[in-house]
Amino acid sequence: MSTTIDFSPLFRSSIGFDRMLNALETASRIEAFDNWPPYDIAKTGEDDYRLTLAVAGFGMDELTITQERNMLLIAGHKDGQDQAEYLHRGIASRAFQRRFDLADHMRVEKANLADGLLTIDLKRELPEEMRPRRIEIATGEALPKVETGKQAA
Repeated sequence: MSTTIDFSPLFRSSIGFDRMLNALETASRIEAFDNWPPYDIAKTGEDDYRLTLAVAGFGMDELTITQERNMLLIAGHKDGQDQAEYLHRGIASRAFQRRFDLADHMRVEKANLADGLLTIDLKRELPEEMRPRRIEIATGEALPKVETGKQAA
């Protein structure tokens, strides 16, 4: 049984939330998705995150990481086919493409491949104009008083 949520009333009454509402609408439509390769997302600091994918059998030259605005795309493909005759094949070597939606102002800091785990460190960097700032209060002359004439009824 699938439940569909209608976000159209929110589109009519909100401004600037298009990306978030589109993401919610898309997420509500996804029924089945590929779960390979498995991954973890960890918050390592106030504005720091770590994405870890299990990519056993893939080398550095067979993996690509691309960040385009608010999308992180990780792809893996094997160059050549192994000619061995397998009695059992439990280690997946199929090509994959995994997409992650990123919040605004997210930046990939570094990526590392070790022991079959691809680790990607991400950081949220708010521009200076978006950070909270303290407003200084000046002392000195008093401002002119506002004249109160007739009061409105």
